[in-house]
Amino acid sequence: MISRALCFQHMDDEPPGLFGEFLAARGASLDTVMLHRGEAIPSLAPYDFLLVMGGAMDVWEEDAHPWLVAEKQAIREWAIERNRPYFGVCLGLQLLAQAAGGQVALAREAEVGIGHVCLTSRHRFVGGLPRTIRMMQWHHAEVSRLPDGAEVLASSEVSPVQIMALGDCMVGTQFHGELTPALVDRWAHLPQYIAWLEAALGAGAYERVRAEALPLMPAMRRVSESMFNALVDGAALRKAA
Repeated sequence: MISRALCFQHMDDEPPGLFGEFLAARGASLDTVMLHRGEAIPSLAPYDFLLVMGGAMDVWEEDAHPWLVAEKQAIREWAIERNRPYFGVCLGLQLLAQAAGGQVALAREAEVGIGHVCLTSRHRFVGGLPRTIRMMQWHHAEVSRLPDGAEVLASSEVSPVQIMALGDCMVGTQFHGELTPALVDRWAHLPQYIAWLEAALGAGAYERVRAEALPLMPAMRRVSESMFNALVDGAALRKAA
């Protein structure tokens, strides 16, 4: 059972989204640390779940974002010393990989918009998913070397590591499974997000991506909820053993 969760957020417009809803449905409280605003990371001891969101920054940009240093230390403590349930999204996947001894680098090309992700494992984290899923992508970096003990659960044509499991209670996705229709609609009012989309996909990209994404939202929610439930339920069984 998850009773108290902690979230590391890196941008105002990259919130927990669906994962906040899933935690609330389980009766868990959620404390969010806005790292980009200079908020300090609290003691990890009271928490039994860590959620790490995405962001436009890269894991190596410590000079521009000094808080990355403390965040990586906290994730290393969480993963190696505490070994408690972790869910990472995009940057959150990359931070987990690097903190655990892997490497992150620029991908051969940016992956933006709705893309196909193919499962390569029947690990329990993805056991309830179809072999191919369509999810929102928004990244130009990727895990280039896995940490020891990690397993790739899904890949895309661009990025070999789309879902990574580490141990029996930590998982990250390169794609964005937290999105709700309201979050996608919010992009229309964020010039930086529109500029990123158009840089990757050309003029008018937002409307095209939105039109493709909205009908897929129920299926994307099922993917995220299935993975979240597999992680949390497995953690509960592990705790009870």
